[in-house]
Amino acid sequence: MSPLVVGAWPVVALFVAVWVASVRARDASLVDRFWGPAFALSAWSQVLLAPAADARAWLVALLTTVWGVRLGLHIHRRNRGHGEDPRYAAMRARAPRTFPATSLVTVFLLQAALVMVIGLPLWAVARSNAPLGPLDALALLVWTTGFLFEVVGDAQLAAFKRDPANRGRIMDRGLWAWTRHPNYFGDACVWWGVALFALAARAPWWTLLGPALMTFLLTRVSGVAMLEAGMRGRPGWDEYAARTSAFLPRPPRR
Repeated sequence: MSPLVVGAWPVVALFVAVWVASVRARDASLVDRFWGPAFALSAWSQVLLAPAADARAWLVALLTTVWGVRLGLHIHRRNRGHGEDPRYAAMRARAPRTFPATSLVTVFLLQAALVMVIGLPLWAVARSNAPLGPLDALALLVWTTGFLFEVVGDAQLAAFKRDPANRGRIMDRGLWAWTRHPNYFGDACVWWGVALFALAARAPWWTLLGPALMTFLLTRVSGVAMLEAGMRGRPGWDEYAARTSAFLPRPPRR
């Protein structure tokens, strides 16, 4: 069987196990905590299946693990004690009897499939012995930039929310003054950095479908679009949106 297919089974097994836990806990949002770690599992599965993984493959697996574990822990700390995410709660309310079964396909296995498609560059990197070069240095720079945007943006938002004086206010400081979604921008950069590693590994062009899909999801589906739909109408939002870029960082407009 193709290593790409074989490497998918640990990811599928992980999400099925999380689904079982979610049915017992009546909380489908457990899946969000394993989104990042699932990529780390995928990366190491591909490296271990490779006949002779090189330094680039080990580096990308390590970077993916750092990113994925950090994201999983962040979401766990953020969601702990808040019950089921409203997105999943609404799905459950529409079909309470069938939701446990349907969520296996529409939530958990869907995320497993997305991990495998977005992680196509991980498969490509694990199967190349091309020498390291300038493109790898650029890839590391893009990845590091994205990771810092995620970490700093999440930390700034968490500190802002901890201050009772900010209740009901719009976060417009630090990185959030340059882009309304520094964490999503950082996420996209991380995966385009991985894509550059894949290009340095002489990957086929179709592996770029992975970061392209991640960017599409972040900007049009589950990221910017969904979050801002719930933010419109809040006091100060229109002014903030008028002066601050939605995604790509830039100095705020006057």
